[in-house]
Amino acid sequence: MQCFCENMDTEKLKIEGDVDTDPVWCIDCGCNIDIEVVPISDDLKDELLKWAMMYGKWIDWSKDKLLTNSIELEDNHNKLGCQLTEKVKKELGTKYKVEFAPSSTARMYAHLNF
Repeated sequence: MQCFCENMDTEKLKIEGDVDTDPVWCIDCGCNIDIEVVPISDDLKDELLKWAMMYGKWIDWSKDKLLTNSIELEDNHNKLGCQLTEKVKKELGTKYKVEFAPSSTARMYAHLNF
């Protein structure tokens, strides 16, 4: 898959949620990878995109504050992301190294009353 690495290709992927992006990234250069080029099933692509769209549901964006149950919501998001990462690993096989990068926004800012 094309990325910004020196050889313009990667076999090391990271599954990570973020705002308004596809959830697949190059581990080395940080390039966001178009999910359409990832050789996984359409069903799994749909699952990943739905999961990615749930990123940040623990934040009240209009008030720039965490919700009262933000840690629980983020933990649930991370659990599903981890499960989806395992599905990606299974479908891609051994050619690709795939890691999951959990979100830590709620835990990081909860004590600050973000």
